[in-house]
Amino acid sequence: MSNTTEKKYHYSEIFYSIQGEGHYTGAPTAWIRFFLCNLQCNGFGQSDPTNPDTYELPFLDFDVKSVKRVEDLPVWEKGCDSSYTWAKKFKDLMGHETPSALANKIVDIIKNESNPEGKFLHPVSKFHQHLCFTGGEPLMVTGQMATIGIYEELQRQNNLPGSMTFETNGTQKLKPAFLDWGKSIDTEIFFSCSPKLFTVSGEKSSRAIKPDHVAEYLQVSKKGQLKFVVGEKEREWEEMESVVKQFRDVGIDWPVWIMPTGAREEEQTASAGKVAEKAFKRGYNVAARVHVYLFGNAIGT
Repeated sequence: MSNTTEKKYHYSEIFYSIQGEGHYTGAPTAWIRFFLCNLQCNGFGQSDPTNPDTYELPFLDFDVKSVKRVEDLPVWEKGCDSSYTWAKKFKDLMGHETPSALANKIVDIIKNESNPEGKFLHPVSKFHQHLCFTGGEPLMVTGQMATIGIYEELQRQNNLPGSMTFETNGTQKLKPAFLDWGKSIDTEIFFSCSPKLFTVSGEKSSRAIKPDHVAEYLQVSKKGQLKFVVGEKEREWEEMESVVKQFRDVGIDWPVWIMPTGAREEEQTASAGKVAEKAFKRGYNVAARVHVYLFGNAIGT
């Protein structure tokens, strides 16, 4: 395919950092954050996530014209911390490129003085670096199609990552083209599935919890994790463990990682220790959001 005939896709960020959560914590990672999500998670950070009447949503009042770049947006303490990746008011800040152009931007972002050609097989460490597709929701139809094109361009350049993560909310069905592609490639695919709890995000389970959809992901890869944002309230833990059982019942035996609530370091630190203790006493892994401690969860990290 040529750049002139490829479809263009919206994205909010392409950046180079580490993976800060879960199985690949600390791994050097190239990121592409797609635009669009089917969930809003307005309950995050609210006094009562289950009662929309009490919500404060600062992103709604934010003056988009006051910034020219995504990187200049604040990280909101209430509501979804990445609402800029799906709210239509921010669409004009987004990039809009073909998969080939996106692949080249990914290569460009990992170039530095020790890796001047932007190779996923790093010339210094001799280790393959990671590639993460996030969002928004990267497994919406647009993200699935863009991913295939990005991978094909990287393959054409003989510059493939050692592994790829899809940070998904686990609500999207995989299209036949994505299933066929995923089964056909040698690169490891890892699904980091983060179901949104009603007691934490305000998203009703009928919309947010889709174990049967995620069970289909096993056709592409058996490797993955379940990742939950949980606070100190017992009702959140009860819901989380109920949801884990639903995933176990359809054959998802991935390890469970628990992250404390809070988009910013201040909120996370306030409850992180107590949440971590609850998690490991129950036998779950603890994800400390390393990037938040290192970089304060600034956009582009």
